[in-house]
Amino acid sequence: MTEAVVEVHDLRKTYRGGFEALTGVTFDIRRGETFALLGPNGAGKSTTIEILEGYRDRTGGTVSVLGVDPHRGGLAWKARLGIVLQNTGEAPTATVRELLSHFAGFYPRPRDVDQVIEAVGLAAKAKTPVRKLSGGQRRRVDVALGIVGRPELLFLDEPTTGFDPEARRQFWELIRLLQSDGTTILLTTHYLDEAAALAERAAILVGGGLASLGRIDELGGAAARVPIVRWRDAAGTHEERTDRPAELVARLRDAAGGEPSHLEVVRPSLEDIYLAFLGDDARTPTEVLS
Repeated sequence: MTEAVVEVHDLRKTYRGGFEALTGVTFDIRRGETFALLGPNGAGKSTTIEILEGYRDRTGGTVSVLGVDPHRGGLAWKARLGIVLQNTGEAPTATVRELLSHFAGFYPRPRDVDQVIEAVGLAAKAKTPVRKLSGGQRRRVDVALGIVGRPELLFLDEPTTGFDPEARRQFWELIRLLQSDGTTILLTTHYLDEAAALAERAAILVGGGLASLGRIDELGGAAARVPIVRWRDAAGTHEERTDRPAELVARLRDAAGGEPSHLEVVRPSLEDIYLAFLGDDARTPTEVLS
């Protein structure tokens, strides 16, 4: 069994006024894996992450991150973490290399600054002030700051928000490089294709509770992944959910004397399964997935 570097059991958080942000969440993250935390805005993702990082107290439950209760984690423990926040504020006037060198000095065993700059694809911008970089390039600086300390556990909070498709794919390659180096990663993202491409396992939070937990290709259980067969005939359009689509297609062909019109077999995607968990929370695609 792979060692768990994050262990969360019955995590609860109630804010002033009685609002329950987390209602008893349990999961673990194993060393070297990329784990995705999914859910709509207000589901409890940010609260969970802030508790794991040691920035917010919990109301109940137990939490262990790298063998330490985050509420009691000191500087030595924090040096083992890498954190890439969704919003990092105003860009500094320092150059990329100056900023990375400054931050590297905070850690006992930092990565080589030039190697980090190369890894995030900013070698040509090493002497450029961060303020003059594009949004996507600044995001790469954020990641460089998150990994320069050689973290055992890296928190990535919505790392590719605002990226164009090409920049997102390049960023994914960087994450895969970190994965190959053995870095454990906790990823929060609204892009479900990103979760499917990068994470081995995921947890879906809805309304402060854990709706599903498991491998990306097992979320929702077998029932959620039953294919749908759709076809059209003189009576209109039909669809049927079946775990034996080939047999149904064969019967339809026999009955119609050939392949029915507009025949298709649709296997539920991660997005389909995710949206099914949200129910009334799945208000608009923009709110859920952007």
